[in-house]
Amino acid sequence: MQKGMHTDTERCVRAVQSKDARFDGWFFTAVLTTRIYCRPSCPAVPPKPANMTFYPSAAGCQQAGFRACKRCRPDTSPGSPEWNQRADLVARAMRLIADGVVDREGVPGLAVRLGYSTRQVERQLLAELGAGPLALARAQRAQTARLLIETTALPMADIAFAAGFSSIRTFNDTVREVFALSPSELRARVPRGNAGAVTPGVLTLRLPFRAPLNPENLFGHLAATAVPGVEEWRDGAYRRTLRLPYGHGIVALTPNPDHIACRLTLSDLRDLTVAISRCRRMLDLDADPVAIDDQLRTDPVLAPLVAKAPGRRVPRTVDEAEFAVRAVLGQQVSTAAARTHAARLVTVHGDPVDDPEGGLTHLFPSPEQLAALDPESLAMPRTRRTTFTTLVGQLADGALNLGVESDWTETRARLLALPGFGPWTADVIAMRALGDPDAFVPTDLGIRKAAQELGLPSTPAALTARAAAWRPWRAYAVQYLWATDSHPINFLPV
Repeated sequence: MQKGMHTDTERCVRAVQSKDARFDGWFFTAVLTTRIYCRPSCPAVPPKPANMTFYPSAAGCQQAGFRACKRCRPDTSPGSPEWNQRADLVARAMRLIADGVVDREGVPGLAVRLGYSTRQVERQLLAELGAGPLALARAQRAQTARLLIETTALPMADIAFAAGFSSIRTFNDTVREVFALSPSELRARVPRGNAGAVTPGVLTLRLPFRAPLNPENLFGHLAATAVPGVEEWRDGAYRRTLRLPYGHGIVALTPNPDHIACRLTLSDLRDLTVAISRCRRMLDLDADPVAIDDQLRTDPVLAPLVAKAPGRRVPRTVDEAEFAVRAVLGQQVSTAAARTHAARLVTVHGDPVDDPEGGLTHLFPSPEQLAALDPESLAMPRTRRTTFTTLVGQLADGALNLGVESDWTETRARLLALPGFGPWTADVIAMRALGDPDAFVPTDLGIRKAAQELGLPSTPAALTARAAAWRPWRAYAVQYLWATDSHPINFLPV
């Protein structure tokens, strides 16, 4: 798959005619005769090629006057993998839009975060996606509205507010325009018993992904490193607290063969879109595993590992600053010791939350809260205290930004300039917090051990040179190499 695939008409037609679900989210098929748009895997009889035209986004289809197909529901397909594998302006803008920045701060706020003018951002998004930031945010609001209409018993006025619409009228007009059904008609189509959350603020959703997905290292890593009070593994689900723009939440994520079951409890429903986006990002659900595994299989050493358990994802985070703090706490100590250090910070400095199920107690403390603590209270060597206090100080005052809009190369360089930050810490943060799919940790002990057992070079410089063939997916190669060990991070908890 590649950038701008929607311009390759012949390839898109083949994907539609074969109903290939791997291409869902990469492009959308607009049918000129019916004025509807579909995902490539739509179960309906494919239209004649002469009647197809292709767009890179659902918003682009809507801007051109097409309505969403009622059978394949293209708005619910996985997101394009491009936005998580690229670091250019358009990709960074798309990550911010998914995180709700346009709804909260407007297009000027989006442009400020990106460091470009509003006009430049609008021009580049329009050129590549056929829609500007307002249209892209509008498409996202419509998708959120549909989700709430179909999965809750909330009044329509509450849904309009929660989805980010400025008025009931705009909500009604947008839903009718995008889905060719009124909000009440959309709800009426849901089979009885399938909709209607009875607990206020609790939503049950299905998060789609591209197959294959191997949940072992993904959920194994999150469960094995879980910070008590903030995260836990319970009844086959990974649960954690979420710090969100308007309030807080608790999420439970359960791996299933064809989706991730997601149960969200939110203190403010306006956080729904952001919560879903961050959970998808943490589980790397928008990745293209076929493209990744195909590349890694070309290496005869990695090929058997990929064949044994294809579809490994990179376990990421819902909070980049939290992960950076935890990476420092984990320097040169065991997983258990890192969890203990983090749990102490949570108990003393985290905001308490009420968990109806009883296992979770706090939000992980913010950089501002951690910047105010007494360094002498930290049970760690003095040099690491300096590393910790410098990091949280720069995160708190905005000197260091680890958000979804950050430039990977520039941010890695900024991290390496901090006292106590070596390549391992910077690269782990780049891989799991920033989301760089090519981040690599050749100094990691687990990687060096795996390399030695597999006959790969074990010195960092030689291994880095050897790993050039794995680019741009070295972060995924790391997952396959780590999985050769019997560490708990590689297995679903029993």
